[in-house]
Amino acid sequence: MSEEALDTVERNMVRLRRGMSRQRLGKAAIREHNLPVDVQVLHVVDIVDEGPDRPGQEVSVGLVAARLGVDASRGSRVVAEAVKSGYVRRVASQEDGRRIHLELTDAGRTVVEATRRTRQEHFAQAMRNWTDAERAEFARLLTRFVDGYGG
Repeated sequence: MSEEALDTVERNMVRLRRGMSRQRLGKAAIREHNLPVDVQVLHVVDIVDEGPDRPGQEVSVGLVAARLGVDASRGSRVVAEAVKSGYVRRVASQEDGRRIHLELTDAGRTVVEATRRTRQEHFAQAMRNWTDAERAEFARLLTRFVDGYGG
């Protein structure tokens, strides 16, 4: 890869990260759909919806904490808030009844659907002047990049 291309990718990824870290899309979804949910709880709901990393794994508080990049006690607190808010429930593991995994409630699925609509509307707006072929190529390349990056 040329230095120029790598520099362009790096700079644009930083811009994208900054925009995402301000939680603009999460806050927009909350506002546009009048959702009674905190942005941190919204992140938990998204993670539970995303599911486990591999077959046989269950979504746990530890997995939520790891994906949020927080310690276990902070992960436990935000999961507890998501449970208290009625978007996530704790369920005994099918593999080991002593372990608990997390599932979305119907209210949690409603939040997921609303936030997805908002994100997709924002992304569609950003690509409004793109052809279908350009959108498909971007989706393919972005997936390949994310799979290769692994972060």
